[in-house]
Amino acid sequence: MSRKHVVVAGCALTISSLTLAAVPADAGLRTGAPGVAGPLVTGGPGLSGTSGAPGTMTGTVTGAAVEPPPGMLEALQRDLGLSQAEAEARLLNEARLIPVAERMSRRLGTRFGGAWLRAKTAHTLVVASTSVADIPVIVAAGGQAEVVPRSLEQLSEIKRKLDTTLPPKPLVSSVRYVDVKRNKVVVLAPRPEQTENIIASSGLDLTAVVVLPSTEAPLPLYDLVGGNAYYIGTAARCSVGFSVLKGNQQGFVTAGHCGTKGAATTGFNRLAQGTVQAAVFPGSDYAWVATNANWTATATVDNGQGGTIPVAGAQVAIEGASVCRSGSTTEWRCGLIQQRDASVTYPQGAVLELTRTNVCAEAGDSGGSFIAIDQAQGVTSGGSGDCASGGTTYFQPIGEILTAYGLELKSTAGNPQPPGTGTCTGYTSTYTSSLTAGKSAYHPRSVYYRAAITGTHFGCLDGPAGTDFDLYLQKWSRSAWRVVASSRSAGPDEKITYVGTPGFYRYRVADVSGSGFYVFGFRAPSPLSVRGAP
Repeated sequence: MSRKHVVVAGCALTISSLTLAAVPADAGLRTGAPGVAGPLVTGGPGLSGTSGAPGTMTGTVTGAAVEPPPGMLEALQRDLGLSQAEAEARLLNEARLIPVAERMSRRLGTRFGGAWLRAKTAHTLVVASTSVADIPVIVAAGGQAEVVPRSLEQLSEIKRKLDTTLPPKPLVSSVRYVDVKRNKVVVLAPRPEQTENIIASSGLDLTAVVVLPSTEAPLPLYDLVGGNAYYIGTAARCSVGFSVLKGNQQGFVTAGHCGTKGAATTGFNRLAQGTVQAAVFPGSDYAWVATNANWTATATVDNGQGGTIPVAGAQVAIEGASVCRSGSTTEWRCGLIQQRDASVTYPQGAVLELTRTNVCAEAGDSGGSFIAIDQAQGVTSGGSGDCASGGTTYFQPIGEILTAYGLELKSTAGNPQPPGTGTCTGYTSTYTSSLTAGKSAYHPRSVYYRAAITGTHFGCLDGPAGTDFDLYLQKWSRSAWRVVASSRSAGPDEKITYVGTPGFYRYRVADVSGSGFYVFGFRAPSPLSVRGAP
């Protein structure tokens, strides 16, 4: 299928002084065309206001106006080579367009081929679909449409098969990732011809894969010298990610390769800090540390200039969006999100479902915060290069960490206490997390499980009072996830009992209305394994 493009011209916007509008999910529509997202900001000279109150955006974008996080404009100018006006315009466009991309993902469903921001100031949102019929929908939302042969779900499954096909030793591929712009899965290989032969013999669709020569060899970014972050044992140094809560227990998330379960940590001042409660590496790269009463969790990130960045939530940024990293070695650095769903083969083993960026990092930065404007993105895993010559850095997305351990991100939005296990007791696996209206989460731990025998699958959802949550059980069927059972009452609590044949399964928790914490539990036929490969 050939690709088709529809270019949508933006209308003008004047700004009297830079503010970022906190745009609600369905707010900020442009007049003149129903459902069209707010006006574009292209940056450059002449961004002085001609109308509207001082300190606000003119046009129809609504919401409370807030200043850009301190230090972010300066870092974007330094690391992306932008002028002040271009950096201001980029942040405004990202705040407006990323929610549009999320809505398009939900609306297009299995036809969604990904979305990314284009141009120096991110004033163009490109949305890909496998169906020509979706072009009017994308254009009406203010995006540029691109018709592609493969959906994002299909690309993700191809990458997962590559992860299991390509051996870690001898190393034939250091990195694999979904490239939504190419609509292919990219494989970086030191010896491309050898890698191509292995892929060809596996039976995978070669038209969906591109093998590129690369000497990139990512390494975990811990260090063995003193510093002012946090220490594991007597020497190893890493960086704090984000503050979290588990009930009344305070703590923080960080990289899994920094320390093992039970390891004691000390703070930047070398005073007793806490204990690693759980850690995963390789496979994933995350851990969480419970701190003692002398340490207080705050919804902030160090900006490297003596100040802090507020953490307001964890909205996922898309390809092409700017992102900044805070670490104890190189402090505050910024760049762009290049690809999501990347797999990296470290010397210790492969780590899956990372996000690839062109932000630089060095030893000791591991575990540190990745943040887009004021939205937590993840914790630093590893990379290659350095901040003198530039590099590539990967981060572990924050959502998987919170879901895996039932943690709550400390944010400026406030932190209500999560519910107890309620009616979802006695299940083999139980997860606590939170959702807002229109969002979904997948379990177990944002992946899936393999049931090796025919048997009964039990799922239980205990949502917050006054909301409408639904529960779906999906099974992998050749090339897509299919719903095999669901529970969709008008309330917050749902249960599923389903007798199924062997295969790959996952649960989807959907927030129809309201928001808050939920508990999900499930029990599957035994034997089963988590993170199989369809």
